[in-house]
Amino acid sequence: MSEIGLRERKKRRMYETVSEVAIRLFLEKGFDAVSVAEVAAAAEISKPTLFRYFPAKEDLVLHRIADHEDETARVVAGRAEGESVVGAVRARFLDGLARRDPVTGLNDNPNVLAFYRLLYGTPSLVARLYGHLERAEAALAEVLGGGLDARVAAGQIVAVRRVLAEENWRRMERGERVEEVEGDAVVAAERVFGRLEGALPVGVA
Repeated sequence: MSEIGLRERKKRRMYETVSEVAIRLFLEKGFDAVSVAEVAAAAEISKPTLFRYFPAKEDLVLHRIADHEDETARVVAGRAEGESVVGAVRARFLDGLARRDPVTGLNDNPNVLAFYRLLYGTPSLVARLYGHLERAEAALAEVLGGGLDARVAAGQIVAVRRVLAEENWRRMERGERVEEVEGDAVVAAERVFGRLEGALPVGVA
């Protein structure tokens, strides 16, 4: 058991190290200007080893948000008895705003802003991001029971989280401060999630 745990920890460290090296290079030189071979050399691994961990160059960047791929599904699956699906997601998003979680867009740390500028400003990364969102929808739909209604509900919930976060990030990118945006972000989240709760397909709690 301990040996399995050690291997898993080493694997995770490898993911983190290579991803961070790649992101640093991409931020310095631009995503398209850095080759996979250059990333491998900087991380002191072979190119084939890099591709075993990251099948596509874009995955080197998306790894930073990979843990969030099934976050909404986990939140909904673990919600308290009697708590609605939207209520659980809304509470998690509001908690993220309070914690300045970068995934909510409400974070004006220069490094966070630079990362999202790279992500949203690179067409191939934006395209790859949609795959991330589709997998998030699929995971949530499964928790909601599968079927068309569950897929529709999952698509709406994931879309609301994405749009709210992007709006917050765009305001950060325009130079507004967290303290200036937070109140509006909370009001917007309460309003939009409230509307969403009444719009979900019948049968999705």
